[in-house]
This record gives sequence, C-alpha cells and structure tokens, in this order.
Amino acid sequence: MAGYGRVLLKLSGEAFSGPEGALSPASIQWIARSVAGIARSGVQVGVVTGGGNILRGGVFSDKGTGRAAADQMGMLATVINSLALQDALELLGQEVRVLSAVEMNQVCEPFILRRAVRHLEKGRVVIMAGGTGNPFFTTDTAAALRAAEIGAQVLLKGTKVDGIYSADPKKHPDAKRWERLTYREVLARRLEIMDLTAITLCQERELPVIVFDMFKEGNLEKVVKGEPVGTLVTLDEDSGKGER
Repeated sequence: MAGYGRVLLKLSGEAFSGPEGALSPASIQWIARSVAGIARSGVQVGVVTGGGNILRGGVFSDKGTGRAAADQMGMLATVINSLALQDALELLGQEVRVLSAVEMNQVCEPFILRRAVRHLEKGRVVIMAGGTGNPFFTTDTAAALRAAEIGAQVLLKGTKVDGIYSADPKKHPDAKRWERLTYREVLARRLEIMDLTAITLCQERELPVIVFDMFKEGNLEKVVKGEPVGTLVTLDEDSGKGER
C-alpha cells in the first residue's frame, strides 16, 4: 500500500506524562525514537503538542481564572512539551525546529508557514507549539489548521488508546472499537476524539484523521506506511485515497 510523504502528528499533553509526573523522560524518549525513525525513512513530519499534562485552559478557567488568560497559560505549556521533545530528538541526532504561534524568540522560532515548509523539505522535524496563538481554540484545532497549512496528507492523533471506541474502554469492557468512520458519524455519535471546530475543518479539507496507540511498538511506522492501524476517519466509507 502507498504510504504518506508528509504527516502531521498530534500529541496530547497526556502523551508526555507518566509515573514520574507531568513530564516523563521515558515517554518523551519513546516519542522521540518513534518520530526520528519515520523522519529518517524520508517522511516529512510536523508535530503539534498539547499541554494538558501541565495545564488545561478550559479546566483552569472553571476555577475562576478568565478563559483567555487560562488558554494563554495552556499555550505556554505546549511550548514546554515542545522543547522537551526537541531536546530528546536532538540527542538522537535528528534535526528539529520548534516554531511557536506565541513568539518567544529566545527559545524558539516564530511560526511562519513558508519557514515551516522549508524546514520540512530539508528533512527537519517541525514541532509547532503555542496552539493557534489565540484563546478559545484547542490544540486539536491547531493541529487541523497546521495540517491544512503545510499540506499534510493525513492528521495522525497519537494517543494511549488503540483507536476510537463507542465508550471509554477502561470503564466499559464491551465498548466497540471502529476501524473506520466518517466525519458525519463522528459528529452524529458525539465521539469526542476532537472538538467540533477541528473535525469540521478536517471534513472541509477532506483531510483523513487516524487515531492510534502511539505507545505500541512499531505503530507509528506502520501508520505512515499506510497499514491499517487504529481508526481512520474520512469523508465517506470509500475515501482514504487508497493509503490504507
């Protein structure tokens, strides 16, 4: 099967956490090895990080902080995760750049689309931090936006679950896992894999989304090769452009 040449990998903040705390060296090193592996195979890799392991803007605002301020704090949390991943990738000898929608020139580059694409073309992993740079938007929406901007062929949502289920599989052992869904089904079933804005943007751009277990050995490599891993979300049952 044909694989993907340019991908956008969305990592939740939870992916960076572990028994050690909000930032787990073991988890970060695992992610780095997986990302470096596909980058070295010739795949152009963009990454968007969440920050929920450190702070969730929506949850924090519920405690009394203004939503805009809480979301800005969450954007800074994504930069922390991005810098941690950058360092882990560099230790593996992989070229990488962090580009942030929130400018902080002392630690990373500002997000400029042409610059991001140029880095990708040179084989560098591009980590896009700071969400969209605006409050009231999730990092899932940022991932959909960046994927569309850089011309990614697929949005990969790396999680600790092996796909999309009808209910939380930890709480409901009989929950059904889907191998394939349409955007309409995701919205109709209210499957909260991404927020409404993110799913709608992917639907409009006909951008396939794959939700998969990032922490199963070899999964990321299989996904970019077009092998059937996790759950594929596309425009309709016959779409997917033959990559799987």
